[in-house]
Amino acid sequence: MEAARKLTPEEYLACERQAPLKSEYRDGELLAMAGASREHNRINTNLVRELSTQLKNSPCDVFAQDMKTRTSPTKYAYPDVIVVCGEPEFLDDEEDVVTNPTVIFEILSPNTESYDRGDKFADYQQRASLQEYVLVAQDKVSVEHYTRQASGLWLYQRLTRREDALTLFSVSVAVPLDEIYYRVGV
Repeated sequence: MEAARKLTPEEYLACERQAPLKSEYRDGELLAMAGASREHNRINTNLVRELSTQLKNSPCDVFAQDMKTRTSPTKYAYPDVIVVCGEPEFLDDEEDVVTNPTVIFEILSPNTESYDRGDKFADYQQRASLQEYVLVAQDKVSVEHYTRQASGLWLYQRLTRREDALTLFSVSVAVPLDEIYYRVGV
């Protein structure tokens, strides 16, 4: 049996921009993205609403779901939510691959949790612009927050109570967990 031919990054982008379904790209291979649960969608909507409201009069933009980011020359991902401060930088004129994320949110699911915590986070850390990485559980109240320190090390914090607030230092906002989990049955 012949191994599938690996796609170049250029071939991936050309295919992805025409495809009806989204796929991430890792070192020549396409990884189909699964549909999201109701809880995932609610958390995503809640995050976008809260961040957009708080960042309305700031130099930051909030992008959700359909915006890709390039984590390396051979890896592309679709974070659940991206915050970019300053002028967004894009890979090309299509403006569908942002290259300067400030904050990235991933909403965890059983199929993606180990990747989001491991290789994907390691890839995201290669983006010098990335200052904060946030993992949001959908099956319980749990928000894990990583903040890049001046030394390059990442500081970890876990929030588990609805009355807690996620403070995003790089964009000067505090997002109550009660808002993140609004109408989510956990």
